[in-house]
Amino acid sequence: MLAEVINGRFLDADDYHSQSNKDKMKNGIPLTDEDRIPWLETLRDALRVSLVNGETVILGCSALKKHYREILRCADPNYIPGSYVCDVKFVMLSVGAEVLAARLEKRAAEGKHFMPARLLQSQLELLHIDECEGIYKVDASLDPQETLKIVQALVMPS
Repeated sequence: MLAEVINGRFLDADDYHSQSNKDKMKNGIPLTDEDRIPWLETLRDALRVSLVNGETVILGCSALKKHYREILRCADPNYIPGSYVCDVKFVMLSVGAEVLAARLEKRAAEGKHFMPARLLQSQLELLHIDECEGIYKVDASLDPQETLKIVQALVMPS
């Protein structure tokens, strides 16, 4: 929705998973860092192409760890590692685990996701947000249009 409103491009990180990653998740096996790092590097490279070309891109991604987000920040060719000041911004759409599970089950039932909800807990256990990163946190239990307005105001201030 955000990409559409700001005339940007949307990338769904799930589309970039290798078949072996998808197979692991379908079988209820949590991904390891060895599985995730090449995926994140591919995402970083896709983001870099967009940034270099002057495009605005919105990436839907579960960058759960600070290290994962650091890989994505490196898409900005001017980024100085560890500074957290760059063209790549992060918004955490925050909701409770039960809401996440219900949304994931709905997506899976619609054929739009391959990860079973039983893997959600393993992802939540990996989630770590460091305040120094400047990640925007938005209550995503609100109406989607209201959430969109909040996110847009944060990332695209007038």
